Amino acid sequence: MPLGRGASQPEQTRAAYDAEAAGYDSTRSQELFERPWLERALADVPQGAAVLDLGCGTGAPIGVFLNAQGYALTGVDFSTDMLAQFRARLPGATAICTDMRALDLGQQFDAIIDWGAFFHLTMEEQRAALPRIAGHLAPGGRLLLTVGPEAGEAHGFVGDSVVFHASLSPAEYRAILWISGVEVETFVPNDPDCRGFTILLARRTP
Repeated sequence: MPLGRGASQPEQTRAAYDAEAAGYDSTRSQELFERPWLERALADVPQGAAVLDLGCGTGAPIGVFLNAQGYALTGVDFSTDMLAQFRARLPGATAICTDMRALDLGQQFDAIIDWGAFFHLTMEEQRAALPRIAGHLAPGGRLLLTVGPEAGEAHGFVGDSVVFHASLSPAEYRAILWISGVEVETFVPNDPDCRGFTILLARRTP
């Protein structure tokens, strides 16, 4: 995501995703270009293990992929319209409507996948939410997060709706996670093999 001064507020994000839910689901790429990173995050996770799809949206294609691998899948999203489609698509998964800024699920997961959601939080919200998210990671579990390549704010689009984006610096992400007992294994800015997404892959100490 390009980083500069954003024009929108993160409070608009929920309304934007609710408004665009049907159109988003029909236009979202189903090619699973994320698969190489998903496989890295899940390399040590056995079938039946608990996996959290944080910011799960409508469940396609990432939730569908995770479900097909035989994981005990939990999807979390704060958009009720998005989550309704997740439930319909993946009736065997657990679906929870909550805000990641107040995440408190009462369990840990062997992997947490947050693709295209965390960067909607402000910088201050990210600083507060990241330790909370890390606390849901089981020993040895990995966190896969899409962020920005550097610190700053920007805006993006969901359909015709403008949504807020922000990122901390790579060094600050490392520091916050380290204090939480999670070590960044890989940070790839603007990955050319993954449509320019910036990827952070981290693992909790076993």
